[in-house]
Amino acid sequence: MITTEHNERRLCATVFGEFTLSDFKEFEDAVSYRLEFKGQVNLLLDLREMIKYTVDMVWEEIKFGKNHPYAFKKIAVLTDSSWIGSLAWISNMFTDGEVKVFHDMHKAEEWLAN
Repeated sequence: MITTEHNERRLCATVFGEFTLSDFKEFEDAVSYRLEFKGQVNLLLDLREMIKYTVDMVWEEIKFGKNHPYAFKKIAVLTDSSWIGSLAWISNMFTDGEVKVFHDMHKAEEWLAN
């Protein structure tokens, strides 16, 4: 399951449990809306409650990244897991935006704000 919220400075997406293809499609819609009306997006991606993800979701993420390499200015990945942090760095190959992994919400928000 995914939740998304917008404010003037960023898009925040939080994943709970399994990150599925339908969740990623919801995320894509939120990013596309944001791009249309605000331009490039700063993203806070909270994966602290993610348990697993599906292979089709990963494939969709790769396709999305290849089709939208300039969608993100900054991506702050919030996680307590070292393996998810490693995946975030791999995703960095598909975006022109800066990707940074955080364990602390306050530090992630502060980095996105600057």
